[in-house]
Amino acid sequence: MPTYAKGTEVTSSRSREEIERTLLRYGADAFAYATSRERAMVEFSANGRRIRFLLPLPDPSSPQFTRTPTGRERSATAARDEWEKGTRQAWRSLALLVKAKLEAVESGIVTFEAAFLAHTVLPSGSTVADEVEPQIRDAYAGGQVAPLQITTGP
Repeated sequence: MPTYAKGTEVTSSRSREEIERTLLRYGADAFAYATSRERAMVEFSANGRRIRFLLPLPDPSSPQFTRTPTGRERSATAARDEWEKGTRQAWRSLALLVKAKLEAVESGIVTFEAAFLAHTVLPSGSTVADEVEPQIRDAYAGGQVAPLQITTGP
């Protein structure tokens, strides 16, 4: 299990509300979220762009929740409690990510477009990452990547 916010008591709904408040404070003009058993989605509009984050949610049937560290089976209540901890941790991580990206934009470290490029929703409904990740994977698999070097640009 990830370590950031591992023992947080902040509920998932409070983290979601924090994300919404943060987005509005930094100029978002629309906000939506949806959840399913496997993932949650946060989507917002800002700077003339629509941005979408998909948050994988932990599988409640995973042994990390249904078994103790020594391998013993947990009760249904204890397993649910452990799963809720994992869910709270995931939402805290997303809140941190969103806040960090917006602060980096505000501080002039990166542009809004650069900070949120992978999560920008295209007219097709897919994100830039959905479209580009397979191409990057293929380029690396084929060895078509330039060697690491310090440059001032392309």
